[in-house]
This record gives sequence, structure tokens and C-alpha cells, in this order.
Amino acid sequence: MSTEASPTGFDLDAAWRLDDRVAIRPERFGALLYHFGTRRLSFLKSPTLLAVVRGLATHPDARAACADAGVGPGELPRYRAALAALADSRMIQPRSL
Repeated sequence: MSTEASPTGFDLDAAWRLDDRVAIRPERFGALLYHFGTRRLSFLKSPTLLAVVRGLATHPDARAACADAGVGPGELPRYRAALAALADSRMIQPRSL
């Protein structure tokens, strides 16, 4: 378990996945996510964030998905905040291992 303080409360060391009711539409700037349950739309503002979100289901935790997408340690706070916003809007959800 990470000892890093997280102002967002999002746990990078937990397993996450895209909600089953979310569709991804890739775009030049990143992607659009649409949640068919909540009818909410979210914008992923970079291709790297899209790679992180797509990698969540295949990595043991969000930190590994970030690393695989090329997110460096200095960028982790920004990606943690983006993932926290996606979790708050129910676009992603915790996954059991």
C-alpha cells in the first residue's frame, strides 16, 4: 500500500476498471466517455489518459496502468486527479482481483 498522501482520495495502488455501461469514442485530443446509466459525458484530454483508462482492466493497479502508458512519477498527481474525477463520475470503478 502506498504511503503517499493523496488529496483526491484516489488510490493508485488499487485495481480499477472502466464501468460496463461506459462507451469510449477515441478522438484526436484523447476521447469522449459516455455513461449509459448516468447519461454523463466526460472528456479525456490526452491520448495518454486514454491509454491509462484502457489499461486499467489489464494491470494489477492504476499505478501500473499509468507506468505502462508512459506516465512518469512527476506526472502522477495530475493523472491521479483525473482518475479521481472519473471515479467520482462513476466512469471507472474498483475491480476485485
